[in-house]
Amino acid sequence: MSAFSGATLMITGGTGSFGNTVLKHFLETDIGEIRIFSRDEKKQDDMRHELQAKYVDTAKKVKFYVGDVRDPQSIADAMHGVDYIFHAAALKQVPSCEFFPMQAVKTNVEGTDNMLHAAINAGVKRVVCLSTDKAAYPINAMGISKAMMEHVIYANARVAAERGGIICCTRYGNVMCSRGSVIPLFIDQIHAGNPITITDPNMTRFLMNLDEAVELVHFAFEHANPGDLFIQKADASTIGDLAKAVQKLFGDTGTNIIGTRHGEKLCETLMTREERLRSEDMGNYFRVTADNRDLNYDKYFVKGEVHTMADEAYTSHNTQRLDVEETIKKIMTTDYVKEELAGIRHN
Repeated sequence: MSAFSGATLMITGGTGSFGNTVLKHFLETDIGEIRIFSRDEKKQDDMRHELQAKYVDTAKKVKFYVGDVRDPQSIADAMHGVDYIFHAAALKQVPSCEFFPMQAVKTNVEGTDNMLHAAINAGVKRVVCLSTDKAAYPINAMGISKAMMEHVIYANARVAAERGGIICCTRYGNVMCSRGSVIPLFIDQIHAGNPITITDPNMTRFLMNLDEAVELVHFAFEHANPGDLFIQKADASTIGDLAKAVQKLFGDTGTNIIGTRHGEKLCETLMTREERLRSEDMGNYFRVTADNRDLNYDKYFVKGEVHTMADEAYTSHNTQRLDVEETIKKIMTTDYVKEELAGIRHN
C-alpha cells in the first residue's frame, strides 16, 4: 500500500508549475486529500475550474487555502491534519530577487522557517522542500536566499527528528517550461516574428522536465533520513544549443545576444565539492547526508579532518552535455512544447 493512501498532502505554492504536475501524478491515486496553499486567489480559482473540468470524479479531493508562508498564522491554520508537505513556495526569478533581495529573504528564508515550525508543531510526518542549483556556491540574491533556506531546513530537521518527523531537501536545475523559464520566452518571440534573445550562447544549464522534478521529490520522500539533500543526475546544454533546438522546432527568426542578466552564472552547480565528500550515489540520484556534528567544536579542532573537498563539484559544465538534436528530444518531453507545436496557445 502506498504511503499516500488516504493521506493528506499539502503543497505550498501549489498553484505553480510544480503543484499542477503533482496533481497530475497524484489526483487519480488513492490519496485522501491534497491541500493547495498559496497567496493568489485568482490562480486558485483558475485551478479549481480546470480540475472540475478535467477530473470530474476526483477534483473534490483538492482543497484550497489562501495564505502566505510569510504569515505564520495562515500556514499554521492550514496545517491541521496534514500528513505530508511538498514545499514549493518561493521567489524564483534571479533578476527580481537581485533588485528586491529582502523579498527573497522574507519568502524563501523566513517563509520556509514559518512553514517548518508549523509542520513540527502539527506533527507532520514528512516534509520535502524544493531548492535550486543556484544555492550551491551562490552569487546572486535568489541563490543566497535559497542557500540560507537549506540551512534553515537542516536546522529544523534536527528538531523534527527528535519528534519522529523527517524533513529533507531536493535540489535541481532549470525546470523546462516552468514559470519564468526561457523556452516559453523563446517560443513567444518566434511567434511574434522577433529574434530570440540569448544572454550568452556558451552558458550551460541543467535541463529537466516537470515530471522529473516530481519524481525527484517522490524519491526523496521515500528514501530520506532527517536532513538529507537529494540531487537528480541531469543532462545539460548550452544556451546557444537550446536556442537552436527551439528554432528547429518553431522557426528561425534570428538571434540577438544581449549579455548576461543580473546575478547570472556561466554554469550552474548542483553539488559542491564539499558536499560530494558525504554523498552517496543512488543510481539516478545523489544523496548528500546531513552533517550531524554538534556544537562541541573542541573535539574537531583537536582531531581535525584531512580532506575537506572532493576533486570537483557536479556542474552543468561537467555533466552529460546534450547536442542540438539531443536537446530537441529533451524539450519534446514537456507538455508545453508539445501543445505549442499542436497550436494550443498558453495564456
